[in-house]
Amino acid sequence: MKVLFRADASIDIGTGHIMRCLTLATALKKNGAICSFICRVFEGDLIRFIESLGFQVYVVGGGQAYQSDNEFDSAGCVLFHQQWLGVTQAQDFNESLPALQDFDADWLVVDHYAIDVNWESKARRYVKKLMVIDDLADREHECDLLLDQTIGREPCDYENLLPDAAVKLCGCEFALLRPEFRSEREASLKRRSSGELNHIIVSLGGVDKNNVTGLILQAINDSSLPDDIRITVVIGSTSPWRRSLELMAQEIKRPIEVLVGVSNMAKVMSASDLAIGAAGATSWERCCLGIPTVMVVLAENQKLISQNLVTAGAAVGVDVEQIKSGGLSVELDRFQNNRCLSKHSIAASGCVDGLGVNRVISFFGELA
Repeated sequence: MKVLFRADASIDIGTGHIMRCLTLATALKKNGAICSFICRVFEGDLIRFIESLGFQVYVVGGGQAYQSDNEFDSAGCVLFHQQWLGVTQAQDFNESLPALQDFDADWLVVDHYAIDVNWESKARRYVKKLMVIDDLADREHECDLLLDQTIGREPCDYENLLPDAAVKLCGCEFALLRPEFRSEREASLKRRSSGELNHIIVSLGGVDKNNVTGLILQAINDSSLPDDIRITVVIGSTSPWRRSLELMAQEIKRPIEVLVGVSNMAKVMSASDLAIGAAGATSWERCCLGIPTVMVVLAENQKLISQNLVTAGAAVGVDVEQIKSGGLSVELDRFQNNRCLSKHSIAASGCVDGLGVNRVISFFGELA
């Protein structure tokens, strides 16, 4: 089976789309598939990283790097995504066409908020089957298989947006997690039985373009948390804030460690008692490990995830403006209560079991 992925990463887009596609590609490769990627050149892309994992990348864009001036809503969330392709869909398809013709894919997987039915319908003639990964449910798609791993997402949310015959995989039971999270799950859940708060992990995704991590560290510094609570900050290798965060960690009188480009994320996360993180793809990783979370909404598409995880009792939510005004400190004070930690951990672990990628790849054979 040959599977071609169309996805991008950048300072604006972040790394989540590429990372979940890599999780799926790695699982498919282990099952004998040949996988390649089509990626556009951007500042902060992960093209070299994808290649380092042994996957071929068809590069489009001729070295063009696109940067946008993000707009924000009243809570500080990015209003985003239609401009993230950097060019029109027609131009992107024309530049992707040689890859489609050369690879001769059995499956094409599209994971891009700026691509819809207009691009996908043109690609149809060059592939046998087409899969879309989405979590917006805001535009039409042409596909055989749709994956939306948002908690609480229902197939009816895509009514009139997909072909009638399309198979819809909706909900976080289909969350694409690397095997390491499933492997680490039992040990992570066991260590939470004490319900003590000694170690906090802060991870706002691979880029954190607006340095919300810095705001969080300041809030931790201003909080009533004990001085000896350990803080681990995880940032991506493409983060523009690495140096400033390292300097900030040195200035704050708390034990703070800054880790860059972590390759053993499941072990790093499972060693923590509480997470402060974005309401994106890492939400499912934290749930699988049963880590209580103060969830920060950074983008419009994260609001539904945050809302549903808060409703499920797996997390509490804050936005950027609440962090600035002291709301994060209030939540951190609450989590010094052992019962609060245990309650949220149990709820989180019940949301995701870490087997989602196995459930998804089974459909590649069924629909072939």
